[in-house]
Amino acid sequence: MVTGADGQLGAALRRQYTGTDFIFLSRRDLDLSQTENLAQTLRRYDFDGIVNCAAYTAVDQAEDDVETAMKVNAEAVRIIAEVCLSKNAYLFHLSTDYVFDGKGSQPVKEDHPLNPMSVYGTSKMQGEQSIRNILTTHCILRTSWLYDAYGKNFLNTMLRLGKTNSELRIVYDQIGTPTYAVHLANTILSLIEQCRHDTAKFQWGTYHYSNSGVSSWYDFAHAIFKLAEIPIKLVPILSEHFPAKASRPCYSVLNKEKIRNTFGIAPQHWQDALKECIDSMKTNQSL
Repeated sequence: MVTGADGQLGAALRRQYTGTDFIFLSRRDLDLSQTENLAQTLRRYDFDGIVNCAAYTAVDQAEDDVETAMKVNAEAVRIIAEVCLSKNAYLFHLSTDYVFDGKGSQPVKEDHPLNPMSVYGTSKMQGEQSIRNILTTHCILRTSWLYDAYGKNFLNTMLRLGKTNSELRIVYDQIGTPTYAVHLANTILSLIEQCRHDTAKFQWGTYHYSNSGVSSWYDFAHAIFKLAEIPIKLVPILSEHFPAKASRPCYSVLNKEKIRNTFGIAPQHWQDALKECIDSMKTNQSL
């Protein structure tokens, strides 16, 4: 069962999955903010595993809407884990680089101390901790800077702004790695296939997945406009000159050695992934 099927990653999973035994639930089908009835609703379905793609992801809005962010990202996740335990089911859960403070300068490993700098990051951390406390058969996947040809994300925001602006000011002192939702969806499907092949030997736990390489938001924007062939002037600015309610990690490049060594998953470079995405948009005439 896939929750959040109308979100960016859930929609990508729906497009990439070619089988018939997945149940895709949109927010209309399963609203994680309605925690009072969540367990009862989940138990109506017959499943051997859940991929939880649903989340409260409005990072700045969460600073003012703490209750909803905590309900969706922490309390609902605890309930999902409890239902999985009662059904002897496994859980694949998506988390984020925002659980880290970003104060280092080396790619962050899975066991790095958690120290979120925002309500969003704190809510995601609490969701992770609930899963670990309740359910052995879990796979927590932390990712970063997710984008797709569809939905609300940095790529589509840049393409929209590029049509109406001759100059954009882009932050250059936040460092991470963009992740193409289609590649993350394919990774999840590969993990599920390996899990189903031999559940007893599957290595449960926490893993990092993003595309490979290192980027700033400025680098990402520059690559977008170059590939989309949109002439525009980009001005690099410091984070302090771009006001935002929530603090972001300054350096949150995720170390992917563990997922590579355990499951043989080798992420493509973010620039190649971005080209693949933009080429698909040109083919589909959405760009």
